[in-house]
Amino acid sequence: MLWGGRFKDSPAGNAFKFSSSLEIDINLTSEDIEGSIAHAEMLNKIGIISQEELEQITGGLDQIKSDWKEGKWNPDQSKFEDIHSAIENRLFELIGKAAGKLHTGRSRNDQIVTDIYLWLRKAIVLSDDKIKNLQLTLIDIASDNIDTIMPGYTHLQRAQPISLAYHLLAYVEMMYRDRERFYFLKGTISQSPLGAGALAGSTIPLDRQFTSSKLGFVEPTRNALDTVSNRDFILDFLNSCVIGMLHLSRLSEEIVIWSSFEWNFIKLSDKYSTGSSLMPQKKNPDLAELIRGKTGRVFGNYLAMATTMKALPLSYNRDLQEDKKLLFDSFFIFVDSLQIMSEMLKTASFNTTRFLNELNGDFSLATDLAEWLVMKGIPFRDAHFIVGRIVKKLEEKNKNFSDISLDFLKEIDPIFDEDALQCLKIETALQRKKTYGSPNPEMVKDTIGFWKEKLK
Repeated sequence: MLWGGRFKDSPAGNAFKFSSSLEIDINLTSEDIEGSIAHAEMLNKIGIISQEELEQITGGLDQIKSDWKEGKWNPDQSKFEDIHSAIENRLFELIGKAAGKLHTGRSRNDQIVTDIYLWLRKAIVLSDDKIKNLQLTLIDIASDNIDTIMPGYTHLQRAQPISLAYHLLAYVEMMYRDRERFYFLKGTISQSPLGAGALAGSTIPLDRQFTSSKLGFVEPTRNALDTVSNRDFILDFLNSCVIGMLHLSRLSEEIVIWSSFEWNFIKLSDKYSTGSSLMPQKKNPDLAELIRGKTGRVFGNYLAMATTMKALPLSYNRDLQEDKKLLFDSFFIFVDSLQIMSEMLKTASFNTTRFLNELNGDFSLATDLAEWLVMKGIPFRDAHFIVGRIVKKLEEKNKNFSDISLDFLKEIDPIFDEDALQCLKIETALQRKKTYGSPNPEMVKDTIGFWKEKLK
């Protein structure tokens, strides 16, 4: 126990169990030791501990870290409140009295924030790597499907034809914004919390610049009161996971739809599908559904953290112990989902000719025909009305654009000529696109080249 001198009784068993966070913050073992070594070196620099004591402390901490990684040390969750007390107790066992000097000028309040900052650095890098890996997977698939035509949707109604490459590149854009959010977060954790103490610093002349530099921070935090109660960075990280999972959930939903018998657009590998316990014929997109389902948990973690923070007076309150469980849960769900999504898509196959005949007859090229009229000098609102009449008349006869003739068009408006019929050919629909950012195959190729270069 790191406290207790003024207490007559030890905590009740159920109270101790209820308040212990060791099961969660044991994930911060390496970071806690890293911060402790920097703190010990600073205490040696200002003359609080001798060189011999420093070597004892750092040697002991290194051994604890090694033993933990090798599974030789696993602190008893029934005996320790948190990872800080577990490490300090083990250090006493290894080196004796010198261990008692390590906590000089330090509180668990600034210690835990420092630990989380150090952990987040690694989590941000890993998240970024996993997002980038999925981007590259999407780009590889897009490169092979520049001419794979599929319907584009608004309101879940067929709107205009696009390509599979173009569709997947939309997710590449989303995921780049995800990476930018994590990159922004790096800047918010660039100041060192170590040395802030419980809430008001210390009367001991701690060299916070020294520990800040040792741990790779730009500078120390400026206000200890804010430092120990700040969890904005956790909210920022959780929000980054929320939006990242939101994007994965949207893609998962489309994979579920695309893999259905009705769509028959994607075939998932057996390695990333499951069957039914009752129906032998079933092959279910369960991994996509699980990503979609776990998104709700990540959303909930953000709301739980925001709710915890909303009424906390300055500075530290024990409520904040809940932060790490939410943080780790969202992080592991997010990076696992990214990995699963990447592997699921890498091993999937697409039915590249699925929509050619179907789109050749539907009304998804109506806008192209209206724009043809615009280029002939017809105001767009008039062109919109004219093409609307054409669609209405075809529907009344249970026909579509594949049944259309020049005579039929001229009955609607004499301005139509043979060139108008070319607007209704699905095979050349994408090539006719003129605007930057459209699914024109040449533009899509350029976009793929841009991302390949940028993701190097």
